[in-house]
Amino acid sequence: MTEAVIGPQTAPSVRLGLKENWPQFALLVLINAFVGGMVGIERTVVPLIGSEEFKISSTTLVVSFIVSFGVVKACANLVSGQLADAWGRKRVLILGWLVGLPVPFMIMWAPSWGWVIAANALLGINQGLAWSMTVIMKIDLVGPKSRGLAVGLNEFAGYLAVGVTAFLTGYLASKYGLRPAPIYLGVAYAVFGAALSILLVRDTREHVRLETAAHARQASPISFREIFVLTSFGDRNLFAASQAGLVNNLNDGMSWGIFPLFFASFGLHVDRIGILKAVYPATWGILQIATGPLSDRWGRKGLIVAGMWVQAAGLFLTAATSHFEWWLVGSLLLGLGTAMVYPSLIAAVSDASHPSWRARSLSVYRFWRDLGYAIGALSAGIIADLFGMAWAIGAIGALTFLSGAIVFVAMEGRPGARQ
Repeated sequence: MTEAVIGPQTAPSVRLGLKENWPQFALLVLINAFVGGMVGIERTVVPLIGSEEFKISSTTLVVSFIVSFGVVKACANLVSGQLADAWGRKRVLILGWLVGLPVPFMIMWAPSWGWVIAANALLGINQGLAWSMTVIMKIDLVGPKSRGLAVGLNEFAGYLAVGVTAFLTGYLASKYGLRPAPIYLGVAYAVFGAALSILLVRDTREHVRLETAAHARQASPISFREIFVLTSFGDRNLFAASQAGLVNNLNDGMSWGIFPLFFASFGLHVDRIGILKAVYPATWGILQIATGPLSDRWGRKGLIVAGMWVQAAGLFLTAATSHFEWWLVGSLLLGLGTAMVYPSLIAAVSDASHPSWRARSLSVYRFWRDLGYAIGALSAGIIADLFGMAWAIGAIGALTFLSGAIVFVAMEGRPGARQ
């Protein structure tokens, strides 16, 4: 670790805690809402652009934009922690926004599906760098006592914005068509997010120095390779969290690409598809205000296990039914389960990581988690082409249930006990 990142001296005015740092914390919450909104512009309309405007009949090819997004975002996550420690959190946040600025324009004006795939590669970099920095900076600000709350508020803002934007794009598409009107929202998000990050955000590395000074000193420097191995499978808590994160986003990637096509195959109009695509991330986002702090009080394991199983129930219900009302219930269950899991997983990784390498451990976890987008979209697309979309949804539901069982067995501590 370089002295520029973790040193023995801290600014005298630096303090840890949400109350002590609420202006910067609130600013980062707002910025992450813009980050989430960038993904929200795609949740309803982009799969339909592929099938209806570009006349792509293969489900696997339609969801290829999610594969490019997931692979690139996973790799951006992997380097984000290294870059944050080397360059500072603010610089990486700004870089993420600069890369994301062309995305809405490329989607609006894409003459071929390849442009949409390329736009999603840039979106993956934007999300991997910008979202990573907002969550890492919030964890830096609040210190060890309120990590679940910090992560819950961060993910609340991001995924509520995903849900609201998914609804708005569905509504706009029903009135004005799939392009360009719904994508104008993305232009506003990118401009405001970049401007706020450049003008108002302050770096949080001094807060890391302060926490490190009060923490047990790392016996010897630890390499990124060692952190990668430890986070991936070397530590049972970090392994359990990493595989659950991968499967969580695997089912999210499947729902992103398959759900609009599945609902449309039953004749559902785009505005009602927008409602279903909004309910899931909005429920996920709003409930994290409660589930994040609950993970601080109850422990991480119980919420993670139960959340994965609730998600599986929502997927099974969606696959087995053919009416809007049942799909709405399935979306609510999927959102509830994800809200239980998402902040608990990030907090669990933070719990098991030393402050001096926490950002890099989180980047490895987020690498595995967001690789799930690509794996979920690709595998679901192949299953859908071979056996039908209901089978693809059901298969991912079974894998989600299995992942919860792995956490139940592998993660230390009793379910619901404070870790």
